[in-house]
Amino acid sequence: MIYLLDTNMVSFLLSGRSPAARAKLDSLRPDDVVAISTVTEGELLFGLAKSPNEKRRRALKQFLDSLAIYPWDRAAAAVYGKLRAGQERRGLPLGPYDAQIAAQAQAEDAILVSHDRDFSSISQLATDDWATDLN
Repeated sequence: MIYLLDTNMVSFLLSGRSPAARAKLDSLRPDDVVAISTVTEGELLFGLAKSPNEKRRRALKQFLDSLAIYPWDRAAAAVYGKLRAGQERRGLPLGPYDAQIAAQAQAEDAILVSHDRDFSSISQLATDDWATDLN
């Protein structure tokens, strides 16, 4: 199974804000793949650049080193165009970064792990919320 973590899920895991998310991550099978998109990596690095903190920087680097990081590619771009246009037609637009992350999850046949309920409006997207202890 491939799990593509959204930015908010990485933040919950790194901050310790969601023990449920950490427990789920720790319970995965050895052959499961935990990954992020380069889009998520960029969002995380942007957040770090706004508030440089050496402890956070080290924690993020260590966490990123433990993950697969999927580059934004042509397959994801092809899904993105259709997905974003379809969402807008249905009156359920997503922000461009969320649409990119969702498209990449679909292109990789991954489960998108996010606490963001907006992703549930995408019919062909498998999602999971590991932060069940947060509301």
